[in-house]
Amino acid sequence: MYKLRVVEVILQRFHEPRKRIQVVAGPRQVGKTTSVEQALSEYRGGYTYKLAEGLGLSPMDWLIAEWNAARVKAKSEGGHLLVIDEIHKIKGWSGIVKRLWDEDSFNHVELKVCLLGSSRLLLQKGLDESLTGRFEMIDVWHWSFADMHVAFGYTLEDYVLFGGYPGAADLRGDEARWKQYVRDAIIEPSITLDILQLETVAKPELLRQTFALGCNYSGKILSYQKMVGQLQEAGNTTTIAHYLRLLGEAGLVAGLEKLYDEPVRTRASSPKLAVCNNALRTAMQANAPSELRRDSVSWGHAVESAVGAQLMASTRRSGIDLLYWNVGCKEVDYVLRRESEIAAIEVKSVDTDSVSGMHEFRRKYPRSKPYLVGGQGMSLESFFSVSAADLL
Repeated sequence: MYKLRVVEVILQRFHEPRKRIQVVAGPRQVGKTTSVEQALSEYRGGYTYKLAEGLGLSPMDWLIAEWNAARVKAKSEGGHLLVIDEIHKIKGWSGIVKRLWDEDSFNHVELKVCLLGSSRLLLQKGLDESLTGRFEMIDVWHWSFADMHVAFGYTLEDYVLFGGYPGAADLRGDEARWKQYVRDAIIEPSITLDILQLETVAKPELLRQTFALGCNYSGKILSYQKMVGQLQEAGNTTTIAHYLRLLGEAGLVAGLEKLYDEPVRTRASSPKLAVCNNALRTAMQANAPSELRRDSVSWGHAVESAVGAQLMASTRRSGIDLLYWNVGCKEVDYVLRRESEIAAIEVKSVDTDSVSGMHEFRRKYPRSKPYLVGGQGMSLESFFSVSAADLL
């Protein structure tokens, strides 16, 4: 089976001396459990894997009992690894973990711990409140084109249309079934379980409409005021901005900010909507994926959206800002910024030399690095094989 780089990271952390709790977190259906299972298959040591689901005892008692059993093994074996999947299903888990971890640290019990959760939204509150300084995050994000190509033989067209969910890969031959799977197994649980059960959301239907709007307008700039006008449920711009942030943290839809020289203006800019995985965009379209491919305009929008998703994945936790830029009708699709370094990326799905936005951008930022992706510029295959850092 194809080994993602994250498997190697997890395995390396497992073999390190006991220092911090390892937390594997990310969106749904991106292979967190599979990655840990692959790492465990090569782990040189004793381990216990438990799923926090269908518990016989009360959740808290179950967690303490499993931890105590792993402690016994750690003492008899000179070390042990405890892995708990779906930890977020145990209410108040972070306080229990803190107490048990601190007890083991005081008593020099060599018990390593790895916790898995389906979303950073579900984990972050507990980590921030109770486990500050005691954990290290392993961020598992959506699969790249290279991942999907090696593991499932995806072509570039497959990736643009069907995105990077490994669990849906074998369904792409049945487009209706694929769309239903993405909606039922990924989108609905992500919204219902990863956002609505954790956050206080006054208008759940407005949150769902914001998600659908983000999918339909992925790759396009849309002011918060225009979003309010598009949505059927009453809301205001502050609420929409908050919901868009929650959707981004859940790995669904984000709003990219505009490049300004002044940070305050950047934060107040109209967002460029961007799905975190192009599968979400395709699944929410009325047309079948094959119909989207046959229409040149729809295909162009899908390509630009896929480029944005690739850049979001590549810039996570990297110190690189992903932005956009426009003045009037002139636009640069994506801008990468790291301190004083800037790269401008224009996406063209057909052969064209219309890059007026890039010319204007280069006049304002003459030291920036320009890239044309698609058309007569860098091929999409080449672009999807490089990281954001490579472009700066």
